[in-house]
Amino acid sequence: MQYRLQRHALPIKAHFRASLVLAYAVPAPVLRPLLPAGLTLDTYGNFGFLAIALVETRDLRPSHIPARLGMSFFLSGYRIFTRYRTTSGRTLRGLRILRSDTNRLSMQLLGNLLTHYHYERSQFRVQSSERKYEVQVTTSDGLADLHIEADLSTQSVALPGGSPFSHLKEARKFAGPLPFTFDYERQTHSIIRVEGVRQQWNPRPVSVIVHQNTFLEQDPFRGAGAILANAFFLEDVPYSWLPGIRERLQ
Repeated sequence: MQYRLQRHALPIKAHFRASLVLAYAVPAPVLRPLLPAGLTLDTYGNFGFLAIALVETRDLRPSHIPARLGMSFFLSGYRIFTRYRTTSGRTLRGLRILRSDTNRLSMQLLGNLLTHYHYERSQFRVQSSERKYEVQVTTSDGLADLHIEADLSTQSVALPGGSPFSHLKEARKFAGPLPFTFDYERQTHSIIRVEGVRQQWNPRPVSVIVHQNTFLEQDPFRGAGAILANAFFLEDVPYSWLPGIRERLQ
C-alpha cells in the first residue's frame, strides 16, 4: 500500500546551494479550510501565512549514501505555516505542503512515491550573480508559474510595503523552513511529521520584484488580498531530515 511508503522512513541529507523564500500574509479564514485534521493555522494577528520556497538542492540522498551519488535538482514549494499538538502535549510549528515543482523527472517520481509533497514536473530558468537572483518557473498546468527577481546588492533592507510585521525579528519567525513538516494520512487518521535539521542558518532579508505568480490567481487566494510579508535569501545550508513519525489522532 503506497501510503505506507510515504511516511519518510529513511533519514535524508542534502545541501541547499541557494534558497529564496517569500511569505505571503493571507486572511486566516482563507487558509484554515486548506488544513487537514490535526493541524491548526499558525497566525500573526488576523493573518496566516503561505510560503513560497525556491531551492537549488544538491546531493539529496539517504544519509548512508555518499554525497556524490545524490540527486541535484531545483524545487519550488508552496506551504502553509501550521501548528500541531503531539500526543504528549508538545506544540510544534511546521509546514503543510500544498504543491511542489521540480525540474527532474526522477525527483517527481520518487518524491510522489515516498512523500506527500505533491510533485509536478516543471521547467526552471535561474540567473544568479552577486547582485541578483532571478528564477522563472513554467509549469505544465500553468497553475504555479512564477517569475521573481531578488536584489542581493543591498545589505540593509526594509520589510515589503504593507507587511503586517513591525520589524524583521518578527518576520524571521515566518521565514521558513520551519523544523517540521506535517501531513495527514487519511487511511489511518494520523499525522506524519518529519523533522528537518539545518546548519548555517542565516537568512538575510532581500527586496524582490514578483513579475508573475499564478498560484495566487487561483481560488481561494484570488481576491483574498494576499500581502507579501517578507522575503529572505540563504546560501550554502547543509540540511537533513530525520525519519518520519506517525501519530494517530484521537
